[in-house]
Amino acid sequence: MSAPPSKSNPAPDTLTVVVDGKPVTVPRTTPDPVSGRPLPTTMIQACEAAGVVVPHYCYHPKLPVAGNCRMCLVEFGLPALGPDRQPILNPDGTPKIVLQTLPYDPGVPRAAIACATPLSPGMEIYTNTPSVRKTREAVLESLLINHPLDCPICDQAGECKLQEYSVEYGQSESRFAETKVHKPKQVDLGPRIMLDDERCILCSRCIRFTRDIVGDDALGIVSRGSHSTLTAYPGRPFDNNYTLNTVDLCPVGALTSKDFRFQMRVWFLKETNNLCPSCGTGCNLVIGSRENRIYRYEPRQNDAVNSCWMCDFGRLNYKWIQRPDRLAEVGRRNADGGFDASSWTPALREVADKIKGLPAGALAIVASARQTNEELFLLQRLAQHRQALTDSIPRLGDADHLLVNADKNPNSTGSRLIGIAGPDLGTRLPTMATGIAEGRIKGLIVFGEDVVRHGLTEELLQRLELLVVSDVLPNATTALAHYLLPGCAHAEKRGSFVNVKRQLQRFNQAVAPPGNARPEWEFLVECVGRVLGEPLPATLEGLFNQMAKEVPAFQGQTWAGLGDLGKKLG
Repeated sequence: MSAPPSKSNPAPDTLTVVVDGKPVTVPRTTPDPVSGRPLPTTMIQACEAAGVVVPHYCYHPKLPVAGNCRMCLVEFGLPALGPDRQPILNPDGTPKIVLQTLPYDPGVPRAAIACATPLSPGMEIYTNTPSVRKTREAVLESLLINHPLDCPICDQAGECKLQEYSVEYGQSESRFAETKVHKPKQVDLGPRIMLDDERCILCSRCIRFTRDIVGDDALGIVSRGSHSTLTAYPGRPFDNNYTLNTVDLCPVGALTSKDFRFQMRVWFLKETNNLCPSCGTGCNLVIGSRENRIYRYEPRQNDAVNSCWMCDFGRLNYKWIQRPDRLAEVGRRNADGGFDASSWTPALREVADKIKGLPAGALAIVASARQTNEELFLLQRLAQHRQALTDSIPRLGDADHLLVNADKNPNSTGSRLIGIAGPDLGTRLPTMATGIAEGRIKGLIVFGEDVVRHGLTEELLQRLELLVVSDVLPNATTALAHYLLPGCAHAEKRGSFVNVKRQLQRFNQAVAPPGNARPEWEFLVECVGRVLGEPLPATLEGLFNQMAKEVPAFQGQTWAGLGDLGKKLG
């Protein structure tokens, strides 16, 4: 039996190098970010594995390598070879390492760009030598020669790699005394992107992302030397469904979002991990908010779901949360057809009593596939107890090759797994309509849907003895409700979704809901528990863990075990 792999005896598909004196074992190859084919592991990847920061601008782990900014230059040594091409050993038996120098000047160390230089067995990498530090200073000095000094008004301030690296690796003062080259400013690059060419450092990240990841060869560099500028294809605006990812990729303030431009300083923002509810992909995102107002969505890396990207529609689909006509108060219909304001406790008590007063099988529930798993679980428990007919409404739209899914519900899979809907969402709605028309269904609970638009007409809803509606925004169904229960948007509560690939993911609350609106799971625990005659978990964690015990698809999962990236269901 062969010996197990070790640092001195690595596995055949790995190799060991030394980074600033620290041995690290890495795979010999890593997948190409676009094609997936194996490529030799590079110096910068080994440095990252060793926990050593190598500054860089053009390099991005999810993009093809360009090697044009030169910021990641490092020195390296290789094992010395004798005339027999075998390694020369030191007295202690270790290979003798020879610092690589310039062939035309052996006294000057030879530098290599870490992003594009493949590793060799036994290689030693030096990232902090005097020569390397001088090289970084020279690169930064070159980049700053024509860069405008407008940090106080730049949207990238606080997130700018040019700022950060200038402090960490640059010179303390400028030697430049000439006139800076001026380039186009405030260029309307497309419907969502503004370009400032004077700030651009020509890293080409945006070009490579748009060309190689999106498949839209829309950006390029024109002119030469210090007059080189980024631009879109002549006569065509920069407009695809992923343009705002170039703002994330831009290491400086050259590309900015028109939506976020001049809205808020980034260091004032509170960042909260959440999920995009715009389709079944379930992209991971970070919500940037301040003083209970949402300012932006940004993608959060999850290689099992969305890599580092998200579509423009999902990124901008947040303004409805802050609409002034949000449902914010509990309402009880009065004799005049209007709503009397109520508080939660008496309203939920009345709703529970009226549900218990309905005959078995006389209740139907429409639960949106935009509700969380925990909310769907509570509604399904209620449905089982009252022998109620349940369904969710499908939402279908366009899809693309990257992230946009045709299923526009974020939790259709969860609705199916929990049992609210069958394999095809919406197929039970005609049966509900028939049951209401024939008088067999006397009560209807609607969560997050305008069922008037889906076959349950206003005439049918007016026949019901009990219509309980919970929603975020007013619609034709909320106007007919006997009890109106204001709910929350995804950014205003915690919960979990299951995406179309069965990735179970959790999200957190970023802002508070308006008025007396509450997370649906909170008031469902109270209402459903009263109908069932049993206490239900009072915390989301406890509710999720109980769901995981009762729903076969979720067995073995725990709220804490999901982490920030979620778990794949079998």
